[in-house]
Amino acid sequence: MELLHFVIIACVYLWIGFTCAISFMEAWIKFKAPGVTLPIGLGIGRLVFNALNKTEWFFACVIVLCMVMNFSSITLIQPLLFIGAVFILSIQTLVLLPSLDARAQMHINGQTVAASPMHINFVGLEVCKVGVLCLFSISIF
Repeated sequence: MELLHFVIIACVYLWIGFTCAISFMEAWIKFKAPGVTLPIGLGIGRLVFNALNKTEWFFACVIVLCMVMNFSSITLIQPLLFIGAVFILSIQTLVLLPSLDARAQMHINGQTVAASPMHINFVGLEVCKVGVLCLFSISIF
């Protein structure tokens, strides 16, 4: 297996692992720890999800670079799947994360926040993104 393929696969699986560990475990488990109040948990979550988002963009950039450098061995489905994952990440970065961050800050400040489907939408997109990344990784093999 070529080095660039290995780098792509490593980045994809690290991306999947980071997303699953943070979005599907850390996000809710931190609230079970003794002494972690809602404002503290939300503050931690804001920091962690900001870091995760930057890490995801790093992985996406490395994958793009490897795909461009190894363009001749890339099939048609691979860029389409990857674009799907990046599209989902873009929606999360540009639309959902800023709104969720603002809502968390309102909670931290003690303000009342109306119910919203944004969190469920974010989780749904995380599931879709992980699925698309899994399909992308399979297509690389």
